[in-house]
Amino acid sequence: MNEKEIAEIRRRFRADRGSITHVRGCYVSEQKEIVAQFDQSLTLMPQEEAEKMMAVLKKTLSGTLGKNLMNLSFSTAQVVDSDEHRLLMDLRDSKLEDENAVQRFFETVIPAVMMEGTYLILLCHDTYDVPFRSKDGQKLEDASDEIFSYIMCSICPVKMTKPALCYHIPDNQFRSLPPDWLVSPPQVGFLFPAFDDRSTNLYGALYYTRDTAVSQEELAQAVFHMELPMPAQEQKETFQEILTQSLAEDCSYDVLQTVHDRLCQRMEEHKETRDPEPLTVSPKEVGGMLLDCGIDDGQVAAFEEKCEEVFGTEAAFSPQNLVEKKRWEIHTPDVSIRVAPGRGDLVQTRIIDGARYILIRAEEGVEVNGVAIQIRPENDPSLPETGKTEDSTQK
Repeated sequence: MNEKEIAEIRRRFRADRGSITHVRGCYVSEQKEIVAQFDQSLTLMPQEEAEKMMAVLKKTLSGTLGKNLMNLSFSTAQVVDSDEHRLLMDLRDSKLEDENAVQRFFETVIPAVMMEGTYLILLCHDTYDVPFRSKDGQKLEDASDEIFSYIMCSICPVKMTKPALCYHIPDNQFRSLPPDWLVSPPQVGFLFPAFDDRSTNLYGALYYTRDTAVSQEELAQAVFHMELPMPAQEQKETFQEILTQSLAEDCSYDVLQTVHDRLCQRMEEHKETRDPEPLTVSPKEVGGMLLDCGIDDGQVAAFEEKCEEVFGTEAAFSPQNLVEKKRWEIHTPDVSIRVAPGRGDLVQTRIIDGARYILIRAEEGVEVNGVAIQIRPENDPSLPETGKTEDSTQK
């Protein structure tokens, strides 16, 4: 699924748009026991509560494709004859009314969810009469020839709120608000089958994880019997480690800034094209950026080989998993520097009298703990004696 297709399904999760009439699920204790089960009708719920339920479910389709959302593919053998695919199809085809399938699903999921505390497993079904779109993007509601029937699962932590003091306006009184159990946004979930090329793809599913560092591998193994791609945060850390080891002494500030700026530029260009397909870059493309920085051919080759060894021969990175467009930070054991996006040129590295320095150009607007200060030349006669450096005093 691409970004446009995900957005199209997301728009279904409104009380006045979709055909989701009820939500099935169960409440699971810390001991991994089902405390209660429910089949909640959204049509009988107050509108405000129904909208909040839809908003919770909708978050399972949120985040960034390739980072929070991952496309999964079943093998042909799984689709033809496998317990995992058959169970998902039973849930979908019965519109969650097959009691045996629902119970088997709960029994499959609960042991595999690695989550502290209590949580909810929410299941919903929707049937989407997909409108036809012409080549110019016009939507024709009366020209539908595709019906997309799918299920979605959302696993949401349930957390106890803290006692609070509130003000009750009608009685003009302060009252104590007792603690209560609050349903948090989903931590993990999935949509099945995939909505590819705006039609049903029984070979695919869309997997969601809120935490880019933890993708709940055990859950994917239990439900889909397949391995997930490396979590986005782990991709970033592994890529950085390979870059550091391959370049060794040549891993300089200028090289990192160039790679960062090039990747950010690629993301901007991709955004301008409005291409719904996710942007990817290969290790060879990153290697080309390193060559442009003057890195030795042997080091670039070592970088590319290590990437293929760790990520696979057909490795393709999502740039947004490797760099952060809105953050450029420099850290030493004692100092942290945060630079505005796109202004890495204000920072330079130098070796002065054998000591390594990070230099920051600061023309105006310099503050220390909120107090504006002026930076004067060392030989400025108005500089107080206590403000002079040892070198300037000797001069």
